[in-house]
Amino acid sequence: MDTAKNVASELLDIQAVFLRPDDPFTWASGIKSPIYCDNRLILTAPAARRVVENAIAETVKEKFPEAQVLMGTSTAGIAHAAIAAYILDMPMGYVRGSAKDHGRNNKIEGRLNPGDKVVVIEDLISTAGSCIDVVEALREAGADVLGVVSIFTYGMQKGLDRLAAAGVTNYSLSNLDTLVDVAVEKKYIAPEDKDRLLKFRNNPSDESWMNK
Repeated sequence: MDTAKNVASELLDIQAVFLRPDDPFTWASGIKSPIYCDNRLILTAPAARRVVENAIAETVKEKFPEAQVLMGTSTAGIAHAAIAAYILDMPMGYVRGSAKDHGRNNKIEGRLNPGDKVVVIEDLISTAGSCIDVVEALREAGADVLGVVSIFTYGMQKGLDRLAAAGVTNYSLSNLDTLVDVAVEKKYIAPEDKDRLLKFRNNPSDESWMNK
């Protein structure tokens, strides 16, 4: 089984991804969604955690062999960056959502030198806004951001466009297309629900996917 299918299978088995096309979730924006992803649950599932963290480390080694530092996104990417950095014997740190209002007023935690070659570790990419904020903060601090390794991506066009405009390369361990294929194989969803999930991804504001 390749990495994308293996990771998708683990996410489904530990219920880090919920697929509910007939009982959709509501995002903060008000958009109805047939999928909810909580990759924090990986941390409480040792077998899945081993698969995911080793895959992150291998992806960093393969795609960014010149990397010197891993930086996690706050908060969900921090633990994954720490574990992958341990496997790779590399320094790591993380980027806060906003600078501290006391002490040294840090936004970036951990030692980072100008010119350091950095890979960002992210748990989930949807519209990519928070990920790009982290990349921009690191660039402003003088880092050479090589790219991003994320656990899962929906593959939404808005996210793809934002990453391209910001000049950010992302490699996700798995993605929605692979996940729905695995979900059908495992009988988590009916075959006809696959098209509904992909239709949502392609146009989240169009609720016609809710019609069977």
